[in-house]
Amino acid sequence: MKKLVLSIAFIGFGSFAMAQQTQDRPRMNKEEMQQKMMQKEQERLTQMQKDLNLNASQVAQIKALHEKNRAEMQRNMQDKKADRQAKMAEMKEKNQRRNDEMKSILTPEQYSKWEGQKKAKMDERRAMMKDRGMKGKKMMPRDKQQMP
Repeated sequence: MKKLVLSIAFIGFGSFAMAQQTQDRPRMNKEEMQQKMMQKEQERLTQMQKDLNLNASQVAQIKALHEKNRAEMQRNMQDKKADRQAKMAEMKEKNQRRNDEMKSILTPEQYSKWEGQKKAKMDERRAMMKDRGMKGKKMMPRDKQQMP
């Protein structure tokens, strides 16, 4: 019985200590993060130089390669962001066209009821995602999704 009580006490104290450690971590702004990443990259390069016995020319070539790769990754990220924004604009335009067509088909009372139903479904989806902690994730598990 004493062992059980002690075990529970140790688990409780351990989890309390871990919770305290995660909350004390300060937030970094973008510049601090970039500076820290550059520092880590320099440390890795220095370690590579030491481990692989690289000469100064090799270090310079590796550094240039890293810079080229970083620039390429940034371009890719910007391209993806632009693509995503273009797709969002296209989707909004399609939704507006659909809404306009529905408005021409339905009576004003029917249209307002349809809008209300649409809003209720969206609110329900948002609540479900919030409850599941799925911000930015798919709503269904992969095995239940229909593949095209």
